[in-house]
Amino acid sequence: MGCFTFVKLMMVLFNLLIFLGGLTLLAMGIWVSLDGGSFLQLLGPFSSQGMQFVNVGFFCIAIGAVLVLLGLLGCCGAQKESKCLLLMFFSIILIIFIAEVAAGVVALAYSSFAEGILRAWATPALKKDYGSDPVLTKLWNTTMTEMKCCGFTNHTDFVGSEFEKEHGGHLPSSCCWTSSALCSPDEAERNAVPGCFRYILETLKEHANIVGGIAAGIGVLEIAAMIVSMYLYCHLDKRIS
Repeated sequence: MGCFTFVKLMMVLFNLLIFLGGLTLLAMGIWVSLDGGSFLQLLGPFSSQGMQFVNVGFFCIAIGAVLVLLGLLGCCGAQKESKCLLLMFFSIILIIFIAEVAAGVVALAYSSFAEGILRAWATPALKKDYGSDPVLTKLWNTTMTEMKCCGFTNHTDFVGSEFEKEHGGHLPSSCCWTSSALCSPDEAERNAVPGCFRYILETLKEHANIVGGIAAGIGVLEIAAMIVSMYLYCHLDKRIS
């Protein structure tokens, strides 16, 4: 077996695994979205630990669709020896890799800049869509409950919001330490429950080694995939000639 044939075979098998993994995630995401109750019953005791707040369905559908596309491009490109498909596979991996590197640089070196970007998205969303958008509301409710925090920065994110107007000037219960129902802005001011961004940042810092290791492992796989796909792309001309 020649080097080209071996690399081609490894490329097909590797991307076949990616494709099957993507199909699995896609199927699970569709199932969770259509029948979330059965999914939570399957989780059993874990469902009581806040697992149900994560919109697992949409997340799995998005990731699964990307994996299916990548696996299909890589597998078909290698098997059919298509330069077009291999180039598309390489380009998508490269775009994902550049985006990950850029996000990592912003998160690590410019945390204040990253906070500004997140605040520019989170604060308007809380003021406008919290309470009316079921997905966003469920996500924030469980985030605030699990982390014992209020809003992105603090309770002021809900002041003047649509939620406050619809609930007679009250804020979410998570904005008060002692309140089991809605709490008033004055009570939230006295309790001074911190915002969720602070806890998210602290959690990421505590698990920086794990996050960094996972990110490095994914980066290595992406670089390897790009090298293999480009190797096949460049050697196709030699085989044709």
